[in-house]
Amino acid sequence: MKKVIMLAFASALLYQTGCTPKKEEKEEETNYTVTSPLKIDTSFTKEYVSQIKSVRNIELRAQEKGYLQKIYVDEGQSVKAGQLLFRIMPKMFEAELLKAQAETKAAEIELQNTKLLTDKNVVSKNELYMAKAKLDAANAETSLAKMHLALTEIKAPFDGTIDRIPLKLGSLVDEGALLTSLSDNSQMFAYFNVSEPEYLNYSSATKEKGKQQVSLLMANNELLKSKGTVETVESEFDNETGNIAFRARFNNPSSLLKNGETGKIRMLVPLKNVLVIPQKATFEIQDKIYVFVIDKSNKVRSREIVIANEMPDLYVVGSGLKEGDKILLDGVQKVKDDDKIKFKYLDPKGVINSLRLDAE
Repeated sequence: MKKVIMLAFASALLYQTGCTPKKEEKEEETNYTVTSPLKIDTSFTKEYVSQIKSVRNIELRAQEKGYLQKIYVDEGQSVKAGQLLFRIMPKMFEAELLKAQAETKAAEIELQNTKLLTDKNVVSKNELYMAKAKLDAANAETSLAKMHLALTEIKAPFDGTIDRIPLKLGSLVDEGALLTSLSDNSQMFAYFNVSEPEYLNYSSATKEKGKQQVSLLMANNELLKSKGTVETVESEFDNETGNIAFRARFNNPSSLLKNGETGKIRMLVPLKNVLVIPQKATFEIQDKIYVFVIDKSNKVRSREIVIANEMPDLYVVGSGLKEGDKILLDGVQKVKDDDKIKFKYLDPKGVINSLRLDAE
């Protein structure tokens, strides 16, 4: 009798332990949700490293040799167009001008005398022509001397800000020596490189909507208050990188931006007919991105995909998936290859829209 009771107890225990995992497995099978990639037209904000340049930036160089006699400005000073900046010692050029003016006066007197003699037929008309030519040559020498003297004064060609002044007062300045640089920082250019597909999408979008506005993220990770406008694109692609250079113009009323700064352009990039999936449907192994695809037998199989672009909570798929594929949405960490699951299918439009609303 005791043996019968023991056998019955053992059978009941085995039955209980054998059924428990099946119950738990069944409960797990109902926890999964599945969706599909969605093909849509969308856009995302992309950052591009940019070089910031003044709308005008020039080097001011000496046009005559001599001693630096006067420096009228300081480094970092704002100047107006036509303002005197430097003077090269003009003594020699002043003397040349006085000499040329004296020769001009002498040539004028000689011409007058020759004309009187010509009128009285004392000398030939050729003598008169020679006197006129001599006066013309003297006038040319005077104009040249005036120009040389004027070049000893270096003036600002436009409103701007003075850069570093490498030479000091009294320095001997050679012709062509750098005196300083002048930057017009009222507006700034930001140059950045764009890939060929992005360039084509940009061109299509601008035909429909006009010029595109962009933002500038400065080196301190703060956005410039004023928006910029993309206004020019280079005429050809770089064969080595496959990129083409864009230029955006920004107003700079507070002169916050300076020539030579760096920053990041934030531009809205349009995308047409692209596949998007939720980021949470992916997992990463050794820097490669995978998803679990559900086959016709409801088994999960891992598949590597290539990510073309990244948006908040979404990936744009470059390759590896097609429209209509079923991918595991929740529970990617709970399954492994060849697991057979039960799932609830969610419409991809609803899934993507809910993620966008959460991101906003």
